[in-house]
Amino acid sequence: MTVQERVRTARGAVAPRPPRRPGARPTRPWLLLAPALLVMGGLLLYPLVRVLVLSLQDFGLRELVSGRTDWVGLDNYVELLGNPDLWTTVLPNTVGFAVVAVALTVVFGTLVALLLARLSPLVRGVVTTAIMVAWAMPAVTGTYVWVFAFAPGDGIVVQALDALGLVDAATANPFVGRPAFFAVAALNVVHHGFPFVALTVLAGLMTVPQELTEAAIVDGANAWRRFWSVTFPMLRPVFAVVTVLSTIWDFKVFTQIYLMPGGDGVNRNVLTLGTWSYVESFAQNRYGLGAAIAVLLTALLLVVTVAYLRLLFREDEL
Repeated sequence: MTVQERVRTARGAVAPRPPRRPGARPTRPWLLLAPALLVMGGLLLYPLVRVLVLSLQDFGLRELVSGRTDWVGLDNYVELLGNPDLWTTVLPNTVGFAVVAVALTVVFGTLVALLLARLSPLVRGVVTTAIMVAWAMPAVTGTYVWVFAFAPGDGIVVQALDALGLVDAATANPFVGRPAFFAVAALNVVHHGFPFVALTVLAGLMTVPQELTEAAIVDGANAWRRFWSVTFPMLRPVFAVVTVLSTIWDFKVFTQIYLMPGGDGVNRNVLTLGTWSYVESFAQNRYGLGAAIAVLLTALLLVVTVAYLRLLFREDEL
């Protein structure tokens, strides 16, 4: 039996479903879940419906004070989709940043997990505690640390690059240009998000049967081939979870962008859907248009998530 066949056998070994007890009602699980579902519906579903309704209104500061409703139908969406900034700046920023940040977070977190799996239990505990500090750090604090490190003129990173002759500390400003701005933001997001990926993948690595890895070594597979042919197929659901969650988080990143110099709308070239929705709602007092942007972000996020899951779990790859 080849390694691939052993992996398929290990993945396909599912315990048989126990027979249903006489008199068991299929509605009982739903009744037990009903209280939690009602709470979740109130906390999650109602705000989504409220934002959708708000996006169909011309709702500004006047309507907020008077309590009146001015329905405009799809006018906000027509204005949004007809705005050239959406297609030339905001949407490319949002999608491009999310793709890069998710890829870097998953790859770096997986590499850290593979490293942790090779360490002794004592050293692994020390290293795990160290990386948990990055996960526990609030997003606001972490953002200001990165802003301080890349501050124009006297930032430690700018000074180091100036010492290497790569930039001129007197004129370099990483927060002006779009690529440099999002590079700093990506470092911030990856630094804050990789511990979750690392610990989740590490937990999955502990469940991979050792005999599969040993069989791959006997067959002459190198480290990359062992990971791609043995580890990755076994941990496909784990990678699906961490990728989908990272996609959700990185598509709607707000704090790490808004708190950086120019990210609050002053520099229109670095707007994302999240920051643009906030600026239109609370800086311009156009809550209806801001809600429409939020709905567009949610729809885009759902499309990307569903497309990724369909790609990951295609029948011909199982």
